[in-house]
Amino acid sequence: MTRSRWFSSLALAVFVGIGCGSGKPPEASAKTTTAEPAAPMQLAEAPAAAAPVVAGSASVRGTVHLNGTAPKGEVVKMGADPVCQQQHATPVVTEEVVANAQGGLKNVFVYVKEGLSGSFPAPTTPVVLNQTGCWYQPHVFGIQANQPLEIVNDDATLHNINAKPTTNQPFNVAQPVKGMKTTKKFTKPEVAVHFKCNVHPWMSAYVGVVEHPFFAVSGDDGAFSISGLPAGTYVLEAWQEKYGTQTQKVTVGDGAAQTVDFTFNAQ
Repeated sequence: MTRSRWFSSLALAVFVGIGCGSGKPPEASAKTTTAEPAAPMQLAEAPAAAAPVVAGSASVRGTVHLNGTAPKGEVVKMGADPVCQQQHATPVVTEEVVANAQGGLKNVFVYVKEGLSGSFPAPTTPVVLNQTGCWYQPHVFGIQANQPLEIVNDDATLHNINAKPTTNQPFNVAQPVKGMKTTKKFTKPEVAVHFKCNVHPWMSAYVGVVEHPFFAVSGDDGAFSISGLPAGTYVLEAWQEKYGTQTQKVTVGDGAAQTVDFTFNAQ
């Protein structure tokens, strides 16, 4: 073989090795694009001015009730992963429906669905979703669209966060090491996005994504409170993972507080 033919063969082998045997995942591989002819220059239109943020002094508070007997929660069996089981001194019970003796319904996401105007920039401070004892904490929570969501693994075992939205971009991220943190954002309103862990299938959580800060989650006694509203007429929606949604209209004035209660029927 002549020197020139040997050099050509070597160059071909190097090219093939780079293209097929680099070992990099597809998303890490270099990409090339073909430049397109420049489009004729056009004068850009001035963007429409965003409506200013409106702060108010009105508030809405109330209680979410369950009419009837709440279904009994199921005891979660965590024996498949000793790391999970050893962190709980008492049995863990599912949280699909949680009500107190007076019928106060916990974990209901209540938010302003209609009636707001103006812009509400997303906070830069993240909302935190913890995985502790192979359990999501909190079970139901709210966040603004484009606000950071920080997901933390507090356990010395593998978790994967499998977000199952229908409007936003889904993701499935593994966290094999204790202390790992993953930050994500949901860019569009969606009530509600479900989280699962494929490693521990009993893990479940929900987040309500809205474009404003006027939302709340009912506590142990079923109570909720939304403050800082501008005066106006609004449609409130209450979302519960088993019983669905209910809406009510409310009108509030400056500095006024209105009470709005919701009642779901046990099935």
